[in-house]
Amino acid sequence: MCQPALPVINQTEANDPTALFAEELLQILNHGATALMISIGHRTGLFDAMAKHSPGDSRGVAASAGLDERYVREWLGAMVTAGIVSYDAVAGNYRLPPHHAALLTRTASPDNVAVFAQYIPLLGQVEDDIIDCFYNGGGVPYSRFRRFHEVMAEDSGQTVVSALFEHILPLIEGQLSRLEQGIDVLDVGCGRGQALLLLAKAFPNSRFTGYDFSREAIDWARQEAERQGLNNLLFEVRDAATIDEQGAYDWIVTFDAIHDQKSPDLVLSAIHRALRDDGVYLMQDIKGSSHLHNNLDHPIGPLLYTLSTMHCMTVSLAQEGAGLGTVWGRELALQMLNEAGFKQVEVKELEHDFQNYFYIIRKC
Repeated sequence: MCQPALPVINQTEANDPTALFAEELLQILNHGATALMISIGHRTGLFDAMAKHSPGDSRGVAASAGLDERYVREWLGAMVTAGIVSYDAVAGNYRLPPHHAALLTRTASPDNVAVFAQYIPLLGQVEDDIIDCFYNGGGVPYSRFRRFHEVMAEDSGQTVVSALFEHILPLIEGQLSRLEQGIDVLDVGCGRGQALLLLAKAFPNSRFTGYDFSREAIDWARQEAERQGLNNLLFEVRDAATIDEQGAYDWIVTFDAIHDQKSPDLVLSAIHRALRDDGVYLMQDIKGSSHLHNNLDHPIGPLLYTLSTMHCMTVSLAQEGAGLGTVWGRELALQMLNEAGFKQVEVKELEHDFQNYFYIIRKC
């Protein structure tokens, strides 16, 4: 592959808007490439190995991670030129600075940004499919996204599971004591069920159920529940829109799930029916507005709209669904909750979390 022919930026035209934009575009290309390399560094364990063993030459880095030296050497070139890894040219040694390791290693979780870099290659896998949708409409089904549940489990493990006890549960007054006494809990769109696995282990007197339409995810969750010996936990393959249970649960949760649904209105109505009159529905979903002009300063706005185009919106449209998209927004969420029959909704935020809203919802 030949190197791309990129625009030449004339430094004497530093105030020229075209030149400035050209420079910005070059940085976007560099950052996109770096995101891909960060994903590789995470998946191969290179960041973890370097945090433990650096400084060292490329052979030492490769040996510490159990990888091929030639590929590691080229990856290190990308990391050094991106300013992520430091390089001593005299000694030929590479080093991952501690303040970088604090955001790139598994031990840094829930602050490991490398987890989220995996979305870039994950979405790139379906670019051809998405292009076809631009011309012909329709959507790309879940089955086309390899590793989706694996990556999503890591993502939710950092954003939801890690904050569950210290930050999320306290948002609902008295919820910890109710869980200790014993209540019925349902997670709709549970994926691999990481939140339920943690809750079931912590609250043996409560009963937990997880629904997801992915057999792959449910099979993984069942195996993990069996491995941990949890007998107060049930996982089922179920389309959320077909839930037909009346007043069966004291607490229902959805973690980043409603906007992906084929029929989010039917899912919310089903949750309303399944919730007991004195129960609570906790809906965690993306923080943002339903109106684009209100999202101009969102710290990850471009990423959210990209995730929507390349996954959240399209998997819904693939089922001939509503295609709400990732940034369906607070305004539309409140409207749909009201239309589903919920009368009381509080929207709460966590100080450390710029990505999510937490809707505390009651029937009356």
